Amino acid sequence: MIEISRRNILTALSTVALLAGVPSSSYAADKVIKVGISLAMSGPVAALGDSIWRGVSLYQKLHQDSLPNGLKVDVIQRDDAGNSDNIKRIAQELVVRDGVRILGGVALSPQGFALAPLVTQAKIPLVIMNASTASITRGSPYIVRTSTTLWQTSYTLGKWAAKNGHKKVYTLVADYAAGHDAEAAFMKGFTDEGGKIVGSVRAPVTTTDYLPYMQNIKNSGADTVFMFVNAGRINAATTAFVGAGLKDAGLGLIGPGDVAIDDDIINMGNNVVGLVTAGVYFAKNPVKANVEFVSAYKKEYGPDALPNFLSAAGWDGMAAIYDLVRSTGGNFTSDQAMQFLSHWKNPDSPRGPIAIDPETRDIVQTVYINRVEMVDGKPANVNIGKIENVKDPWKELNPQKH
Repeated sequence: MIEISRRNILTALSTVALLAGVPSSSYAADKVIKVGISLAMSGPVAALGDSIWRGVSLYQKLHQDSLPNGLKVDVIQRDDAGNSDNIKRIAQELVVRDGVRILGGVALSPQGFALAPLVTQAKIPLVIMNASTASITRGSPYIVRTSTTLWQTSYTLGKWAAKNGHKKVYTLVADYAAGHDAEAAFMKGFTDEGGKIVGSVRAPVTTTDYLPYMQNIKNSGADTVFMFVNAGRINAATTAFVGAGLKDAGLGLIGPGDVAIDDDIINMGNNVVGLVTAGVYFAKNPVKANVEFVSAYKKEYGPDALPNFLSAAGWDGMAAIYDLVRSTGGNFTSDQAMQFLSHWKNPDSPRGPIAIDPETRDIVQTVYINRVEMVDGKPANVNIGKIENVKDPWKELNPQKH
C-alpha cells in the first residue's frame, strides 16, 4: 500500500508539473489563485510560525479588495509543527488535492531543504518567509526568499564588530544548519577585518541551560560573545550571560537580529539591555510604511502586540504574491511566476526598500545595527547604524558553478 501511495503521489505531481506550464486561463477556476502556506503553528518553534502567519494574514485581510474585479487570492494554511516530514506531506496535499498555484511559509531551514526536490518536480513556486540558511535557494529554481539569510546579518555584523571595538569573540550557536551558517558568517566577516575568534561552541537546539557554556566563555579571555539561539531560548541565554557574571565583567553580547526579536525582548527586563544585533527589521523604524504596518498590526492583534522581522517577512511574501497576481491578472505559468518574483522590488516595505536579486532569487535589503535599550521603561531595539543594499554574502563568496 505504501508503494502504491508513493506511485500515486509521483503520478499526481507529474500531472501538476505538466499543468504548471499551461497558462492559468485554461483552468476552470482561473480567477481564484490558491496559495498554500505551511508553517509551524504548534510545537517548540510555534512562535516563528505564528509571527509569520500574522504578517501573511494581515496583508491578506487589508489587500484582498485591492485586486481587479473577478480576481481572488485564496490562502490555505496548514500547521507542520516545524517538522520536515510533515511539510513535505502537506505540500504534496496542497499541490495535488487542493490545487495551489504557489507555496509559501517555511519556518525552518531543514524544511526548506526538504521541499526543494518536491517543488522542482511539481514546478510550483515556493516563497520562503523565514528559513535563513543561505544555500536553500540553490536547491531549486522554483524557490524565492523574502526573509533574510544568516550570512546577510551575521557576516555584516562580523565586519561591523571588528571595526567597532570588539577584538576577541567567543561564538555560541544552536547546533543545526542555520546556527552553522551564523557561526561561519560571523567568523568570516570578523576575522577578515582583523578580529580574533578565541573559542566556539554549538549547543543542542533543545537545550535551555546555557550557564555551563557561559562559565567556559568567562575563562576564555573573550571581550564579546556572539550568540545565535532559537526563538524561545533567547531569554534563557541572556539570563545565563548575566548570571555567569559576563555582563558585569564588561563582555559585550552581539548576534543576528534573530536574538533580539521585538516582541520577545520587550518582556525580558534588564538582562537583555546592551545586546547589539544586525537585523533586517526593527519595530521602531520610522519609515512611513512601517509606521502604518505597526498601527495596522496593533489594531488587528491588540494594542500591546508588536510585529517582528518574521511578521514583516510574511507581509512582504504576500505582497510579492499579490503583485504577481495583479501584474498578470492571474494568468501565469509557474515559470512566468518565477520570472516575476525573481525580479520583484518593493520600495515601501516595512523594512525599507527591498528587492529580489534575479541571479540568486534571494533578497537584497538594508541591514540595521541595533542596540537594545530601555524605551518608556521597556527594552526595545534602537537603531545605531545601517548598511544599505546588502546581498547575501555567501553566494558572492561562493559563486555557483555552471
